[in-house]
Amino acid sequence: MTTSEGGLSLIIRSGDYESVHYALALASAALAINKPAVLFFTMNGLRALGGPPPGLDDWGRDALMRERGVGDFETLLQACIELGGRFIVCEMGLRALGIDRAALRTDVPFTVAGIVTLLEETKPGMRLLTL
Repeated sequence: MTTSEGGLSLIIRSGDYESVHYALALASAALAINKPAVLFFTMNGLRALGGPPPGLDDWGRDALMRERGVGDFETLLQACIELGGRFIVCEMGLRALGIDRAALRTDVPFTVAGIVTLLEETKPGMRLLTL
C-alpha cells in the first residue's frame, strides 16, 4: 500500500547532471519504500528528457558512476518508471525554451501539464523539493 506520508514531489529545473541524478536517486528510493514520487521537469531540467543521450552538463560523470557501482542515469530513470513514478513535463518550460514535446524521450510516460497540476499531485504529507 502506497501512502503519501513521506512522499516526494521534485522540481527538476537544473540542467546539470548532479541535480538530475540526485532527483532520480531520491525518487527511486521513495518509490522503493512505497512512497509516491512526482518528478516535474521544467526549464533546463527538460534537457534530461531530450532523448538519448540527455543534454545535461557534465554528462561524463555518468560513466564514472557506473564504474564506481553507483546507479547511473538510465538505471535510476528506469527504476522510477518501473516503480510507478509520476512524470510531468512543464508546459511553460517547453514554451519558454521552444522545445517540441515530440523531441522528448518516448520511453518516459510523462504528462505535459503545469504548476497547478504539480501542486495538486503534491498531497498532504509529501515534501516539495527543487533541484
